[in-house]
Amino acid sequence: MTHSTNKYILMVVAVTLLSGCVAKKYERPTAISTDKLYRDQVSADSTTIANMPWQTVFKDQKLNALIQKGLDQNLNLKNAIENIVQARATLRQTKLAYYPTLDFDANATRNKQSKAALNFPAGININTLTTTYKLGLSTSWEADIWGKLSSSKRAALATYLSTDAAKQAVQTQLISDIANNYFLLLSYDRQLEITKATLESRIKNVEVIKALKEGAIVTGASVVQSEANQHAAEVLIPDLKRSIRETENALNILLGQASGPIERGTIGDQVIPEKLAIGLPAQLLENRPDVRQAEFDFRTAFETTNLAKTYFYPSLTLTASGGLSTLQLRNFFDQSIFYSIIGGLTQPIFNQGLNKARLTNAQSRQVQAFNNFQQSLLVAGQEVSNAMYAYEMAVAKEDSREKQIEALEKAVDYTQQLLEYSSSTNYTDVLTSEQNLLAAQLSGVNDNLQKLQAVVDLYRALGGGWK
Repeated sequence: MTHSTNKYILMVVAVTLLSGCVAKKYERPTAISTDKLYRDQVSADSTTIANMPWQTVFKDQKLNALIQKGLDQNLNLKNAIENIVQARATLRQTKLAYYPTLDFDANATRNKQSKAALNFPAGININTLTTTYKLGLSTSWEADIWGKLSSSKRAALATYLSTDAAKQAVQTQLISDIANNYFLLLSYDRQLEITKATLESRIKNVEVIKALKEGAIVTGASVVQSEANQHAAEVLIPDLKRSIRETENALNILLGQASGPIERGTIGDQVIPEKLAIGLPAQLLENRPDVRQAEFDFRTAFETTNLAKTYFYPSLTLTASGGLSTLQLRNFFDQSIFYSIIGGLTQPIFNQGLNKARLTNAQSRQVQAFNNFQQSLLVAGQEVSNAMYAYEMAVAKEDSREKQIEALEKAVDYTQQLLEYSSSTNYTDVLTSEQNLLAAQLSGVNDNLQKLQAVVDLYRALGGGWK
């Protein structure tokens, strides 16, 4: 092995070591401890409903059909997919930067010189009109000594993965929005059904009160109160119908289609998973698309900082060109070959603080990206905690609400009978019990809605719906 070869190997090793000092290797940041992300929720089991397909979580086939249509047609989801396409193209472009460029050049140049400008002695006759024909190839290649191209490629890869995670986040949110609006629509249907049945009962009650007045059992005030009670139920119906129409329209937007009726089931037929397993808080790092997106964004910022550091070091560029050049086409392939090879080393000395400003900016963005990553993890834990507690509180109300409605139904029956057969009560007692019953029935529907939506929110908060 020659002395010059040894020097070359030593130079390569030195450059490689210096390159490692410039570009740091990425490691997942030490974020906030995940142990206490779920408030008052302790779990040692890694089983989580986030790993369940949405077709299994939701048993209503009409809801599942709507979710599938939304995944196929939603415009926000389509835009998220286009972001992936763009990021993939950028990543491919950064990979190609490792290879040399190759350009083809063919031209003819006609040049006329001034004899006076040439200042030749008298008697010398030189053709001042020339035509040069040139055909050539040129190539250029930058050596990735300091990791500039590698950092750029890794940043593009992290951006690509971030867009993919963003698309998954859009998908999980879309499934959640469709399910929540669907259950809201079913709750309005049930409330409208209850209100219409109440209205029919109150219309009959008005006739009963009128008959009691004729029998001098009640006064005219009771008749007026019964009519007011009837109208109180009537005015609820238009608001419920408006809410139904607006919720249908909102669902259609999520489905990427024009407004129209939504085919649906009933709220009483809904079935939820028997066990709502939440798994371990640390699983949010892998299951939550928005948390993964935030980490990929941090990784992009990390590699961008690496890239900014490389601008402080010299760049090595090799260029070569060659081809054929002649003044006579007939001699084009006869001794008209030309070539050149240039190796250039460029070291920045003074560029008005551009490199320092670029690095400061990149480092600041890296700090922001790290903060965003931690924030996304905290928000994820909060959402899981809120959804789980909302479900538990909805379940806690079920037995009491059922007993409340049962007692109020009896109170309505008793007060109506007392009003008809006894003078120990008045219509105000009947009115109060009827109003309380309707309010409790509507609240019972809202309790059921709270439980269903809490399951949806928990599924999304744990990162379900994209796998």
